Amino acid sequence: MDKPARHSTSSFAIALVGAALMLAALWPARARADEHWVGTWATAAQPAFPGPVANDAGRTLRLVVHVSIGGGRVRVRLSNTYGRTPLRLDAAHVARRSRGADIDPASDRALSFGGRPGVVIAPGASVTSDAVALDVPALSDLAISLHSTAPLVADTTHALAQQTSYVTRDRVDATGAAHFPPARTIDDWPFLTGVDVAAADATAIVAFGDSWIDGDGSTPGANTRLTDALAARLQRAGGACPRVAVLNEGLIGNRLLRDSPAHRQPRSPDFGSALGESGLARFDRDVLQQPGANAVIIHLGTNDLGLAAGVAPAGDLPTVDALAAGYRELAARAHRAGLRAIGTTLTPVEGVVVLPGYDTPAKEALRQGINAWIRTAGAFDAVIDFDAIVHDPAHPARLLARLASADHLHGNDTGYAAVAAAVPLDFCAR
Repeated sequence: MDKPARHSTSSFAIALVGAALMLAALWPARARADEHWVGTWATAAQPAFPGPVANDAGRTLRLVVHVSIGGGRVRVRLSNTYGRTPLRLDAAHVARRSRGADIDPASDRALSFGGRPGVVIAPGASVTSDAVALDVPALSDLAISLHSTAPLVADTTHALAQQTSYVTRDRVDATGAAHFPPARTIDDWPFLTGVDVAAADATAIVAFGDSWIDGDGSTPGANTRLTDALAARLQRAGGACPRVAVLNEGLIGNRLLRDSPAHRQPRSPDFGSALGESGLARFDRDVLQQPGANAVIIHLGTNDLGLAAGVAPAGDLPTVDALAAGYRELAARAHRAGLRAIGTTLTPVEGVVVLPGYDTPAKEALRQGINAWIRTAGAFDAVIDFDAIVHDPAHPARLLARLASADHLHGNDTGYAAVAAAVPLDFCAR
C-alpha cells in the first residue's frame, strides 16, 4: 500500500509543478494579449496601375517607411486586398533602416505569423504579424523585408510612396541582410499597409483623403508630407502630443462619392481602377480599423470636381448637396466609432497642368460653395481651412506660388508644413 501512495504523491507533485510551469508560460502571453496597439505608420491599399505587376520568383523586397511615434514592441500589417491569387511569403523581417537599403543588424527581427515564418494571404484578405521586441524611436525609418520563392504579383500596392524601396537583383532570401544586395529601386509599397507599436498611453489621428494627404508634390525621400510635418510638430509639442501617432490614408486621385473612373476619355490617362474605391467605400477599412485611432482629418472632394468631364464622365460632377451628404456620412460613421471628425476646405486648382478639364469656372464656383458649407454647417467637430492657408490673397482661385508644387495643384514641402502648423492640437488630450 505504501508504494502506490508514494507514487500518487510523486505524480501529484509532478502535476503541480507542470501546472505551475504552464501558468508561468501562459502569463506573459496573457499580458501581451492585453497590450494596447497603436498604428505608428500606415498607407492605403490600392489596385496596381495598368501594366506589368509580376516580380520574378525568389526576389526579396525591402520596403522603407518613416514612423511617427516610437515603441518597444512592433508588428506589421500586410494586405492582398486587390489580389487575384493567393500571396505567398516565405520570410519577413523588420529592422531599423540605417541608410539606403541597409539596416542596423542588431535591430533585425524575423517576423512570424501565428508562430510560423511564412504566410499565405488569400485574395481580398489581410494579415498582421506576431509581435516582436524592437526599440523603435519616434520619427525613425524602418525596413520591412519580404521574400517569396513564388512570383510576387503586386496587385495590391500603394503607388505614391514618395520613398525609395528596393528589390534584390538575384534570387536570394535577403530579408535579414545588413547590406542589401545590389538592387533595383521601386517607388511604391507593395502589400504593406501598416506598422503598429504597443503603447499603453498612445492614440492615433488618421489623415484620410486624396493626393494632398498622400504627399504629392513633397520631396521624395525627405518625409515632408503634410502628415510627416504634423508628426514632427507633435513630437515637439510636449504634453501628451508626442504620444499621438499620425497615420496617412491618402490616395492619389481619390474621390469622396465615386470609385476610380471607369470611363476613358480620348487622350486621357488610363487609370483602370488604380485610383481606388470612393472615400465612402474605403472609410471603414482605412480609418475605423486603424489601431488606437481617436480622430480623423478628412480631405476629399477636389477630385470629385476636377475629374468630371475629363477623365470621368460629365455626369459625375456632384452638387454641393451631394458632397455635403457624403461629408455628413463620414462624420457620422466616425462619431459612432468614437472618433473626432475634423473637416478641411478644398484647395484652389486654377492653372493646374496635370489633367484636361480639371479647372473650369463652373468647378471653381462649386468649390467655393462647398467650402462655404464646410466652414458653416457644423458637420465636423473642427475645421482646418486649407484654402485660407494656401490660396494666393491676390488671386484666390490659385495656390500661393511659394506654397505650391510645379503642377499648381498640390502643396510643396513649405505648403504642407504651413497646413500642418494650423492643425488644432486639442485632440492630444482625448
